[in-house]
Amino acid sequence: MSIGTRTGSRGWRRILAIALGAGLLATVGLVAGCGNDDDASGAEAPLRVGYQRFGGLSLVKARDAAAGTSWSLFESGPALTEAFKADAIDIGQVGEAPPIFAAAGKIPFKIIGTSAEIPEGEAVLVKEGSGINSFADLKGRTVALNKGSNVHWLLVRLLEANQMTLDDIQVKYLKPAEGRPAFDAGQVDAWIIWDPYFALAEQPGVKILANATGLAGNREYLLVSPDALKNKPEQIRAFLETYREVTDWGIANPADRAKILAPELKIPEDVTTRALARSARPLAPVTPAIGDELQAIADGFTKLELIPTSIDMRDRVDARFAEVLG
Repeated sequence: MSIGTRTGSRGWRRILAIALGAGLLATVGLVAGCGNDDDASGAEAPLRVGYQRFGGLSLVKARDAAAGTSWSLFESGPALTEAFKADAIDIGQVGEAPPIFAAAGKIPFKIIGTSAEIPEGEAVLVKEGSGINSFADLKGRTVALNKGSNVHWLLVRLLEANQMTLDDIQVKYLKPAEGRPAFDAGQVDAWIIWDPYFALAEQPGVKILANATGLAGNREYLLVSPDALKNKPEQIRAFLETYREVTDWGIANPADRAKILAPELKIPEDVTTRALARSARPLAPVTPAIGDELQAIADGFTKLELIPTSIDMRDRVDARFAEVLG
């Protein structure tokens, strides 16, 4: 599918502005994280939530459904995991690769929830008329992606599926706000990206070369700091109950969901609708099988020397809230 050039351009300018402002919002979150746990009246400290525009948490925020919550916006999963390192957030949502890189960087967190698989929500985009008709055609070409994000694992799986290695392509690590202009200007041959940036880029002249179907689950993962697990367990439980209720409502009411989220995302409603149709999935509890899945991803990155050493992802999985998300 494609959208009109004018609408897509306006949407992209908006999302670019959002991305550029993410650092400021993250800084606000850092400052907030330095405050006292209790105010002068002894009120309970808010649960500090890190989110990315479009993830399931965006709907909770857009509906103002979680009382006692403070929000910090991040452009990508890797940026969000850095906030755990700085003790700036208590809980946050990322894709499947950021927890691996964060664990390799010895950032403290546990994984307390996930989602159903979302393979259609990330894709390799190329230009029509480029002569690129399969991933194998990218040999010797430049491929852009956000380092350490969910699409990094998709790249690894695509290389394996096509009997290629990282040496067969030229990888250019670009954040979403950098990747789209580079792709539009022809500075890279392919861009591997996720929704809603994916949906915004579906312009005339752009085609989907491949998505993650059959290659990567592209699940969302809910990360929480060990201190929050210790000090705010009931707040976390209440938040998860709200998160699941809102997510289930959105899946059951897709038209209303898009109307609510489009202003929050600051992108057109038709783009929001299309992106949500393929990328919004129900929440799910973490299980030993999820730990095995994450461990396989970590082992893959270790083998390619994309992370410096072997890590134990199974130990990061904490199923204490399984009944809330199950």
